[in-house]
Amino acid sequence: METSTIPNRSLFRQPEVCEIAQVQPYVLRSWEAEFQDLGVAKTQGGPRVYRKADVERVLRIKHLLFVEGLTLAGARRRLMDEQPTPPPEPDSLGALFSRDARERILSVRQSLRELAAMLAQGPGADPAEFALAAPTAAPRKTSKSSSRPAVALKTRGGNNKKK
Repeated sequence: METSTIPNRSLFRQPEVCEIAQVQPYVLRSWEAEFQDLGVAKTQGGPRVYRKADVERVLRIKHLLFVEGLTLAGARRRLMDEQPTPPPEPDSLGALFSRDARERILSVRQSLRELAAMLAQGPGADPAEFALAAPTAAPRKTSKSSSRPAVALKTRGGNNKKK
């Protein structure tokens, strides 16, 4: 297989990437769907745009598929294995925080431990301290006249005569 030279530019359009990698556009689009981190940026209303690192990745995918004979899943695993591992995390919080921040964290930790200890203890010696009781209702005052007054209705009966 021929080695392709990548021009010294930061961005490439899809036809340029297809020409460099010598693949059809539908192949490149299928690889985009298969490799989610293939950094395609589709400009609004414009063509697909690739970074130089993406072009290098396309060439690596092509090599894995066509030369080494891997499947897409195998190529994906190989690419994940080739990625550099992130640096190890520091062993203690001390490397990340200043002295003041460490002191505040320790103070909060101590306060949380004290609160947990208080919650773990049962109620005090006085059982009424935490006892729930229904409130006592005050007696209601009732009026002597418990019935409602009657309302007298006047009717316009037959007193009005028509002329």
